[in-house]
Amino acid sequence: MTEKDKDSVKGETLAEEEQVKTDNPENNSEEKDSTSEEADDGKSAPEEEKSPEEELADLNDRFLRLYSEFDNYKRRTAKERLELFKTAGEDIIVSLLPVLDDFDRAMKAAEDAKEGSEAKQGMELIKNKLMVTLKQKGLEPMDSMGKPFDTDNHEAITKIPAPKKKLKGKVVDVIEKGFLLNGKVIRHAKVVVGS
Repeated sequence: MTEKDKDSVKGETLAEEEQVKTDNPENNSEEKDSTSEEADDGKSAPEEEKSPEEELADLNDRFLRLYSEFDNYKRRTAKERLELFKTAGEDIIVSLLPVLDDFDRAMKAAEDAKEGSEAKQGMELIKNKLMVTLKQKGLEPMDSMGKPFDTDNHEAITKIPAPKKKLKGKVVDVIEKGFLLNGKVIRHAKVVVGS
């Protein structure tokens, strides 16, 4: 076979292969898939470019959003820090409340004994000094006697018949004082309620 014959056979073979490809729909879909993959690579489809004004507006919008988000973050952390400072000593103050109760009991016992009035005065001075310090830190005792029973501030120990009609539904006796720290209840007053 000469070179011409070989080339003509090759040409015929290629023509037959192309005819088979066009006749066979599976082959066509494969070719389309490969061409669509090339298009997906982004080489053949030009991307839409934004005008400088649109780009500037987008960047400005993103900047404003980030700035506002950062501003909100600063405000939130400042508020959390203030809350932390207000309640930082709460555990210590709560642990001192039984000491205040003991002072009250000791003063009542000293009144009953009527002896050692100097000791009683000493205890009063110490208690007053402690109370002044705790008030500076935000501690306030609750005044519950004769006030209407409030579940937010009081814990009812028991109910008794009210000695007067006026005291019905009100606090008749305080078993244990309640306390507020910066306006927040840290210990509910244990009370007896008139019914």
